[in-house]
Amino acid sequence: MTALPIPTMSLVLLVGTSGSGKSTFAARHFGRYETLSSDVFRGLVSNDENDQSATAAAFDALKHVAAQRLRAGLLTVVDATNVQPEARRDFVQLARDHDVLPVAIVLDLPEAVCIARNATRTDRVFGSDVIRRQQGQLHRGLKALGKEGFRRVHVLHGEDEVAAAEIVREPLLNDRTDEHGPFDVIGDVHGCRSELESLLGRLGWTLVRDDLGRPVDALHPEGRRAVFLGDLVDRGPDSPGVLRLVMGMVRNGHALAVPGNHEDKLVRALDGRKVQTSHGLAETLAQLAAEPDAFRDEVRDFCRALVGHLVLDDGQLVVAHAGLKEQYHGRASGRVRSFALYGDTTGESDEYGLPVRLPWADAYRGRATVLYGHTPTVDAEWINGTMCLDTGCVFGGKLSALRYPEREVVQVDAERVHHAAAKPLGPLRGPATSATEPDAADGGRASAASAGRPVATPATPRRVPGLLAIEDVTGKQIVETRHHGRIGIRAENAAGALEVVSRFAVDPRWLPYLPPTMSPVATSGRPDHLEHPDEAFAYYRGQGVDQVRAEEKHMGSRATVLLTRDPARFDAPAGWRGVVTTRTGRSFLDQADTATFLSRLDGALDAAGLWAELDSDWVLLDGEVLPWAVKAEGMIRDWYAEVGAAAAGAFPAALTALAAARDAGVDVADLLARTEHRADDAAAYTASYRRYAAPSTGIDDVRFAPFQVLAAEGRTFEDRPHGWHLGIADRLADAAPGVVRATCSVVVDVRDEASCAAGVDWWQDLTGAGGEGAVVKPEANLTRGPKGLVQPGVKVRGREYLRIIYGPEYTEPANLARLKDRDLGHKRSMALREYALGLESLARFVEGEPLWRVHQAVFGVLAMESEAVDPRL
Repeated sequence: MTALPIPTMSLVLLVGTSGSGKSTFAARHFGRYETLSSDVFRGLVSNDENDQSATAAAFDALKHVAAQRLRAGLLTVVDATNVQPEARRDFVQLARDHDVLPVAIVLDLPEAVCIARNATRTDRVFGSDVIRRQQGQLHRGLKALGKEGFRRVHVLHGEDEVAAAEIVREPLLNDRTDEHGPFDVIGDVHGCRSELESLLGRLGWTLVRDDLGRPVDALHPEGRRAVFLGDLVDRGPDSPGVLRLVMGMVRNGHALAVPGNHEDKLVRALDGRKVQTSHGLAETLAQLAAEPDAFRDEVRDFCRALVGHLVLDDGQLVVAHAGLKEQYHGRASGRVRSFALYGDTTGESDEYGLPVRLPWADAYRGRATVLYGHTPTVDAEWINGTMCLDTGCVFGGKLSALRYPEREVVQVDAERVHHAAAKPLGPLRGPATSATEPDAADGGRASAASAGRPVATPATPRRVPGLLAIEDVTGKQIVETRHHGRIGIRAENAAGALEVVSRFAVDPRWLPYLPPTMSPVATSGRPDHLEHPDEAFAYYRGQGVDQVRAEEKHMGSRATVLLTRDPARFDAPAGWRGVVTTRTGRSFLDQADTATFLSRLDGALDAAGLWAELDSDWVLLDGEVLPWAVKAEGMIRDWYAEVGAAAAGAFPAALTALAAARDAGVDVADLLARTEHRADDAAAYTASYRRYAAPSTGIDDVRFAPFQVLAAEGRTFEDRPHGWHLGIADRLADAAPGVVRATCSVVVDVRDEASCAAGVDWWQDLTGAGGEGAVVKPEANLTRGPKGLVQPGVKVRGREYLRIIYGPEYTEPANLARLKDRDLGHKRSMALREYALGLESLARFVEGEPLWRVHQAVFGVLAMESEAVDPRL
């Protein structure tokens, strides 16, 4: 017999060619209703199991039924060939959506056996070529099953292995429903070993000490078991002592434990990964440094093996560090573990710099009692059948435990304040004025320590961090920025921006940044140019900038890409990858194309090793979407092409008539010359816009040219030189040339005449070959000059490109002289203010500030776009 272990709560895909015996295998090993057969569903929707035209409808119905079973927590088996990756992908996603584990059982039988079996079936009309094709697809995808997301893969080779296979159903690691207690559930210890010893003593436990007198275990005369709710370490005076005791109790079967977010971070630190050693981790690492290597290894292995949450006592008790809403009980996924470790967070920080957590317990209506910690409170308090047992011992509060099933709170006072709290301890509930007893509906009782004790009401109600209020953006607004001081937003501009945001922009939670406008270079002193690199180099030289980088200006559409592997970070649905937004916050592509594009870009980051390098599960990129026609096809057709078509229709006839008049002796030489010149300008205009009017037939034509990494988890990158940013772009382009386009550039020393001349030559070659132009930026990126913030970049557009901006005849001397009399002051001022607002929104976002604070700065950028300014600049 060959045992095939599968989780009791899972989605099992049978994978194999037609004739491999999947249906027979399913009937032998699984219950009547557990198996969902594609053939049966094909029959249900068409009355014919072999009607291939009904396949799409059949799988829609099958997936719907599978979803209902998974929602109910029932093991579900899919009987279909599943030999193609795209066929399996939907089912893996279905498992993730319902927080169950996907499992693959592969029946890899010889091709000849499958062909022979199908030959005996009168209901099958396809030949052996189909099976050969399926066999090839199966073998090509076998090695990739683990990468596709399957948590377990069982491959059976040949009829004997299939016949010998036996399914062994195993409970998930979090399924401890057979553990009935009684339990003593203990809240966050945070290195307070002495208080833990006192609490265990009060609970009736007897400590066991080693030869050095250190507690290494504890016994209870009534056979009770302790349950530790995580955050054993950090901030307190003796994290190793707490770990030594708890690990001994768990090892000897006297305790259970779930991990806290501090253990999760400690494991990463002990693994040598880069983590911030704040919130007490530095002290824990220092304490562990004094311990033997073997002990540190034991700590790492112990913490790593802890399961995110446990379901106990026939499902009547659930323990998790930060709590767990009912739909996640007994489930297994990264989303479930994240909730158990961190709770339901908004991704923002409050005024104390701490994560803003949503009050999930207020809406809890589950049948199980949920005990948790994580959020320090004044006292243990029942809320809808849940209780938080973190009462801030390390901050000078109490160490608390709940005796279960007795529902009795037992506490000891902290011996001293071991670590200063970032904010005063308060109740879990909002503005309640007292917490003298539990909810009557809970059927519980108040803790002895909290009975009759009033809880102070805050003097003023706190702003709900995730709430966007209209008064934040209406009327005149002042936004404080760290790089440009106070920036005012006019009321009339805010009104226009509100229209765009409320009707067209993506969800504000997914819009942490809008790109600023960019000022053109100062008007050129050369008689035949409106813009030229000379003025860009001179501007930065005057600002004390030595090195600049001239970057190719792609003829595309400005776009910001938010890409994530953790949709929960942005409070988005499972499977959500991010957004691609325009300069005004609208979604650039439709939903399907966005998903396809972001999936490809995700692969590019993975192949380039950037996810690991950035140490983040999300990234925000600034760049251009190409070709221009992806966004501007209507504008090209309605604006530029109509002008070109009119010129093409008018000038040949006019020239023919003038030539005939000249030949007839009429003096039209000057008029003919002027008309010929105008015709040449019109032809140049048509040639200019046609260079950039390549049509886009679909998502496969779309390319992204990133030129800046804006932000990732915990940091922004405006302090990185532009060479670093373009190096990232080059790596992405090398990894996925069909998705990402690199940006060519040149570094110029503005103090060196030869270097400046080389920069001009580079620009002339670029624009002469049809390029739009260049953006000249300080190589160091964010730069301050004698008078404050320096322009982050100035655009220097090519002579022929400007023809489609200013018209076919803009290069005529009289027209060019008039156009050179342009006022750039307001545009430059807008560019700097929008740049500062963009930096501010990024900083607020990565620092976890409330959504309304981030949105305030983002909205300011959009509002400033309503300023009256020449749109051609």
